[in-house]
Amino acid sequence: MAKTAPHRCAWAGTDDPLMIAYHDEEWGKPVHDDRVLFEFLILEGAQAGLSWRTVLHKRENYRKAFSGWDVRKVARYGEKDVARLMADPGIVRNKLKVAAAITNAQCVIEAQKEFGSFDAYMWSFVGGKPISNKVQSLRDVPAKTAISDAMSKALLKRGFKFVGSTICYAFMQAVGMVNDHEAKCLARRG
Repeated sequence: MAKTAPHRCAWAGTDDPLMIAYHDEEWGKPVHDDRVLFEFLILEGAQAGLSWRTVLHKRENYRKAFSGWDVRKVARYGEKDVARLMADPGIVRNKLKVAAAITNAQCVIEAQKEFGSFDAYMWSFVGGKPISNKVQSLRDVPAKTAISDAMSKALLKRGFKFVGSTICYAFMQAVGMVNDHEAKCLARRG
């Protein structure tokens, strides 16, 4: 009898080991580390208008270019850093997205001061617990929700950039605030 391949969410594909590893090992698993939350906020913003595959393949370059996601270092970036980033072919060289990363680092620091951690602030939008959706296929996954709308509105009010509702929902999925793995997916939990 032939062995069947394990079922994964359709978006992970079957031909890209990096996408498969990301799907199986990271996507949808709850993250409570401020540095990783900052990373995903920036990467999801960088994805705007592009594919996640493109950004994922640049992830290691981003990590190096943005000081290992040290929010305090990124918050202090100046004109020389912006010029360095705009010359770096290993990241998405969009001046608005680069500027947003710096602004967002500054906003993360302010949220940390007010809430004790960026984690506490971001997870407050889901009451501190992941939302488990009943997803049968990719068709069932929304692009945004009332919660991502509220998160986007709150972040924009605080000065964050590239945090529209669709970006916020992708962020929520990536860091495990919502579980949108398909019901038959090997990575589905709960």
